[in-house]
Amino acid sequence: MGEKQMMIEEEEIVIVGGGIAGLATAVALKRVGFHSRVLESHSVLRTTGAALTLAPNAWFALRALGVDHKLTSVYQSFNKSVVTNLETGVRQEVNNMTGKNDRTGVGLRSVHRTALLQALAEELPPDTIRFSSKLISIKTETQQDSPKITALHLADGTIIKAKVVIGCDGVHSAVAQWLGLSQPINSGRSAVRGLSIFPEGHGFKQEVRVYLGRGIRAGFVPLHSKELYWFFIDDSSSLGKDISINPDIILKEVTENLAKDFPSDYLMVAKHADLSTLSWAPLLFRVPWNVAFGRAQNGNVTVAGDAFHPMNPDLGQGGCSSLEDAVVLARCLSQAQKVADGGQQWQEEGLKRYVEERRWRVTWIAAGSWFSGWSQKGGGNGENFLSNALRWFRDRIFYKFVFPRLTESVWFDCGDLNADK
Repeated sequence: MGEKQMMIEEEEIVIVGGGIAGLATAVALKRVGFHSRVLESHSVLRTTGAALTLAPNAWFALRALGVDHKLTSVYQSFNKSVVTNLETGVRQEVNNMTGKNDRTGVGLRSVHRTALLQALAEELPPDTIRFSSKLISIKTETQQDSPKITALHLADGTIIKAKVVIGCDGVHSAVAQWLGLSQPINSGRSAVRGLSIFPEGHGFKQEVRVYLGRGIRAGFVPLHSKELYWFFIDDSSSLGKDISINPDIILKEVTENLAKDFPSDYLMVAKHADLSTLSWAPLLFRVPWNVAFGRAQNGNVTVAGDAFHPMNPDLGQGGCSSLEDAVVLARCLSQAQKVADGGQQWQEEGLKRYVEERRWRVTWIAAGSWFSGWSQKGGGNGENFLSNALRWFRDRIFYKFVFPRLTESVWFDCGDLNADK
């Protein structure tokens, strides 16, 4: 008496995590004929993160998923950044699209994270997402003449047995840890992010404003005529974990200390912040060689999104590459099933093919994101020869010659869900 009764459920495919990667993967699987169950530890869809910028590769993936039209009709595209050096006052314009916007019909757009999640969730059957489902442990079972089964033990006592498990559970992924992938490391930088609301309109052009200082990169971009997404990244933030959940203190620290000498436009945007959207977090990433050579698949278990390749935000590719993952993963599973001819190991073959197809692309993006962040912080606060040389490289070379090459990766098209490759 008094003991909790163990519940055992069986599923074909289980996705751990109901963020962008998890929901996009569920939609992709549905489009190719698979039913999946999404395990979300929270009681509702997570809305952490005010907004994100989606590049052309993300829009190609969303087009393949059939949801791009829900967002392109609401959010305006932009193709230019105005970069200001806070020490010298020098401004330079950077074309983010290198002239390709008109040809493809896609562009850069900043969107509410909640809107993206909702657009994806609307495509799923009502019973797809199992909320309040915290994963505790993972165990595998091998059964004779049948595919390997993975048992997911949940905090409520439920055991879910799945033929395929896809970890989309973020930077601190339990599935990635089970696979043996290295823990993400701290980049030494932290980021404040938020939305600012101007009921009567903000009046800014549809372009990115970026401000560079010693160890600092900050900026803002309009979502539409009344809202802007803004950020502040530095490598010496006085904010800490003890106050990171207090939005009043976060905003005060930015406007009265960290960015107190910034241009008035930036300060005005920050002071209009919707406090409910403010967040502070250290920037974590998995080093590129661990993305390239780490074990991202074991039997019928794999990872996608931040669970696979957490990266710095300096190319804006975290969410974009997660959407690519979803399309490629579903396509690989579908193709593996079609050629299996009744075989029992097609799930493992499909996951293996997915990791092989994705590994080197996301390694390149993770490496480029790290290099972009390292270059843009301009040697930090140092006054030595190396720091001065890095600032010279950032101001004279990086934005003119290197950044355009790095951003060429955003034009990658992951293909259609049913395309034969």
